Amino acid sequence: MHRHIDGYLNFLAVEKGVSLNTLEAYSRDLNRYAAFAEEAGASDIRDISSETIISFLGDLKGGGLATTSMNRSLAAIRGFYKYLLAEEIIDENPVASIELAKVWMRLPDTLNREEMALLLKQPGIKTPLALRDTAMMELLYATGVRVSELVSLGMGNIHWQAGYLIVVGKGNKERIVPIGQTALDCLNRYVAEARKKLAGGRSVNTLFLNRSGEGLTRQGFWKIIKKYVRKTALNKKVYPHTFRHSFATHLLEGGADLRSVQVMLGHADISTTQIYTHVTRERLREIHRKYHPRG
Repeated sequence: MHRHIDGYLNFLAVEKGVSLNTLEAYSRDLNRYAAFAEEAGASDIRDISSETIISFLGDLKGGGLATTSMNRSLAAIRGFYKYLLAEEIIDENPVASIELAKVWMRLPDTLNREEMALLLKQPGIKTPLALRDTAMMELLYATGVRVSELVSLGMGNIHWQAGYLIVVGKGNKERIVPIGQTALDCLNRYVAEARKKLAGGRSVNTLFLNRSGEGLTRQGFWKIIKKYVRKTALNKKVYPHTFRHSFATHLLEGGADLRSVQVMLGHADISTTQIYTHVTRERLREIHRKYHPRG
């Protein structure tokens, strides 16, 4: 499959004049797709069925990939199969029979308030790393920032007195998000009691540090989340993005307006935020079914 992917990328570069950034993104998406298909036992491009593609899309969704990244992967796969069909490498397009919109519009995975509270209390406060982990998880839930934004935070991104966070998101766009008193208290304690120890006396701007005094990576934080999820009895898959989904869902359930949630999440288009209204409608239906005598 990889030689066909190379052929498609070359076609995009030469015939379509696609940008280098898009080519690199499509290359990552399609090679990830190829690896998944090979693992599923499809050694030949003609062996791949609609079911394999659906499984791959479900795997992306379960991995907490951002909606924009999922849509890009979807575009890459669709374009790839159109190319294969035009080049007569395949006879049928397995993507054509899939109702792809329904795959993406499945409700995002969230934790309810009790489950989130259980997870947040796992690190504790007994060690510098525990204080750091508590502060990171509380901040992630309190602000709904992306993990890439969280690990990129510097000391100057926190407005300590006013209690808000300055986030530099996609496209280098800045947004301001309130932190909330609980997360702010955890941050203050981490900075006062743990951060200097982790920095080892060095002057470092990065807010959250690993045990070597360096900034954490997204992968490093993902390992931290997995560790604490294992300590709970939660029978759910929890990813770093689950915090962001839960943040938005709990705000809307509490009566926040969609536009405010859009601003705090840093969504350029409100249609991206609207997926969370599906979550709240589903919860309302569930409550009605459970508690109404005619439910």
